[in-house]
Amino acid sequence: MPELPDIALYIDALGARTIGRKLERVRLFSPFLLRTFEPPLAEVSGKRVRELRRLGKRIVFGLEDELFLVIHLMIAGRFRWEEPQDPTSKPGGRIALAAFDFEHATLGLTEASKKKRASLHVVRGEAELGAHDPGGVDPLTCDLASFRAALTAENHTVKRTLTHPRLFSGIGNAYSDEILHRARLSPLKWTSRLSDEEIERLHGATREVLVEWTERLKTQTGAEFPSKVTAFRPEMAVHGRYKLPCPVCGAPVQRIVHAENESNYCARCQTEGKVLADRSLSQLLKGDWPRTLEDWEALKGQKPG
Repeated sequence: MPELPDIALYIDALGARTIGRKLERVRLFSPFLLRTFEPPLAEVSGKRVRELRRLGKRIVFGLEDELFLVIHLMIAGRFRWEEPQDPTSKPGGRIALAAFDFEHATLGLTEASKKKRASLHVVRGEAELGAHDPGGVDPLTCDLASFRAALTAENHTVKRTLTHPRLFSGIGNAYSDEILHRARLSPLKWTSRLSDEEIERLHGATREVLVEWTERLKTQTGAEFPSKVTAFRPEMAVHGRYKLPCPVCGAPVQRIVHAENESNYCARCQTEGKVLADRSLSQLLKGDWPRTLEDWEALKGQKPG
């Protein structure tokens, strides 16, 4: 699932290409994508883009007349930027979900998955838009006090807490692995047991990792439109690197799997050499870890506590 650095990359590229431009029409190819009926989708036709913004892991197009397109890519949703398309074409072929036809180009939305999880909402006004904000603190701008308050609002494993959309904005499975490795913390440590020094270390690591990766992705992409948005990158320290050497100590990266989630970590750097067993994890997280992405999304409407 695209996380904060990937969303920032998309917003940067989309803003440069669409702000001030007229959205001629939106063509839907999947009946599952559009989740709202009022205002009607046709109402955005002919409106110019005024801004791009991020709400958690959602990308928001701000249009004229206080209209907003809220797009959640989920795991497999991706954008593609193409030359102006014939109105009968489907950018992306069989995996196409929608085409956003601008006066100068077409933005395609695709989803390479049988499970159609990506979503599009059309809303009017800031109040309605606010209903789509999960409400987590911005990890790039929050101070230590705000970070500590969010981290300790509930007693969960630190891995779950970092990825809870009501607590922290835009962090998911991939970058939480990288953050915890940088902070030298076990993904299964309970937030109630974190020392002040560990919380301060985690606060610094969170911002460092997200800023470094956002800048790295933008540098790698340059002026091109992002075409390789993925949660698995060879430069990562531990995420997706099971059995490969930790870049800090050389020990093989370990993994723990629960339902649809996988965590990667270095036992030497993060757990004092202890290898965390999948069975132990499942027992520990039985009531502490949502089993599916749909369960994670349901957390958006729940208050911490």
